[in-house]
Amino acid sequence: MSFVNSFSIWFIPFLIGFILLYGTYKKVPTYEAFVEGGKEGFSLAVSMIPYLVGMLVSISVFRASGALELLLDFGKPLFDWMHVPGEVVPLGLMRTISGSGALGMTSDLIAAHGPDSFIGRLASTIQGSTDTTFYVLTVYFGAVGIRKMGYALKVGLLADLVGFIASIVVVTLVFS
Repeated sequence: MSFVNSFSIWFIPFLIGFILLYGTYKKVPTYEAFVEGGKEGFSLAVSMIPYLVGMLVSISVFRASGALELLLDFGKPLFDWMHVPGEVVPLGLMRTISGSGALGMTSDLIAAHGPDSFIGRLASTIQGSTDTTFYVLTVYFGAVGIRKMGYALKVGLLADLVGFIASIVVVTLVFS
């Protein structure tokens, strides 16, 4: 077994043990602190449920209404002109909304085109270069009570667009 594998197997238990021993040394009631943190985490998870349900319903309505297909049909001439494969455009849109939905699309693209194909590599790079902006805003901002998220939305979507474009440029330069 290599050093990295051994290190990764033992690092988390060592870190937890170190924290417990250090807390005991500093006379912190470690078990009570752990239980209190668990209570706070559970209440936070419960408070996030309405935002999560709202986001999932919005995603379902967006896809079921045909708005995604309409948007893709509208942008097809532009994507063709820029030599962007049409197969990855829905992934770029879905990635901003849902990580698990985008991962499913990436898996489908890799299964259909192969992991070493241009589209497979591009899909993987897009998956790693963008974030789930709407998920982050609705769930995490909603959980802590942030209501004014206009600037965060603009910056997050701009970062996703830059990640999408950079993915296309880098994969094209490296693998074409």
